[in-house]
Amino acid sequence: MTSLSRQESDSLRRLEDLRKTFDKLRAERIRAEGEVERLARDLEEAQRLAKTELGTDDEVEIQNLIAAALSQNAKLVEEFGAALRDVEARLRQLGEER
Repeated sequence: MTSLSRQESDSLRRLEDLRKTFDKLRAERIRAEGEVERLARDLEEAQRLAKTELGTDDEVEIQNLIAAALSQNAKLVEEFGAALRDVEARLRQLGEER
């Protein structure tokens, strides 16, 4: 009977440990489900905003828009630099003519 009591005691202790693990995992699952719901709402909001601002929520199209904007920006920066160099050259020329 003693070995049975010891066995029962060990089983109860093991069950209590398993219960704690189960409760912890259940709490983590609930937290994760809440996080998934929040992230889903955030994604929907980001997609809505992208459609409003960019006309699309397709990631590839947005990447293409960004690449085109970066390319256009680089071109405009270069054109502005060329215009400044031209102004500087004209100013130097005017100064030399005086």
